[in-house]
Amino acid sequence: MTTSAKNTVCLWYDGTAEDAARFYADTFPDSSVGAVHRAPGDFPSGKKGDVLTVEFTVMGIPCLGLNGGPDVKHNLAFSFQVATIDQAETDRYWNAIVGNGGEEIECGWCKDKWGLSWQITPIALTKAITDSDPDAAKRAFDAMMQMRKIDIAAIEAARRG
Repeated sequence: MTTSAKNTVCLWYDGTAEDAARFYADTFPDSSVGAVHRAPGDFPSGKKGDVLTVEFTVMGIPCLGLNGGPDVKHNLAFSFQVATIDQAETDRYWNAIVGNGGEEIECGWCKDKWGLSWQITPIALTKAITDSDPDAAKRAFDAMMQMRKIDIAAIEAARRG
């Protein structure tokens, strides 16, 4: 980040902010790692010279990774939602996150190995569950509720009835 953003997402890590930022930069488009700042002195979860913060961007969203220690954990109250255009893109992001030590959750949600939640959400799913035909929307919604990674063909089949 060359200039300070007016609003930045600050994400708490337990000493792994730089690793997480590099993974995100390698995995998602319009993502990068900026400055890595080292602590000027000892702090509760580290020593002088340890990585304290990492400036990075995830799909255009400015973030700051803070190595704050083990006391604060990520939870489902915050997630990145990634709109995907097709099954290949859905699979690519899902497999990158889950296959790198992450975990599957339900309805298109997963967690990366740092505990950060992601929603890998095909645009087709969003269109299906907001269909103007309430019966079609419900069928698609009910199908989604049975899934972990979203299967676009199954969603579209459910939508059609």
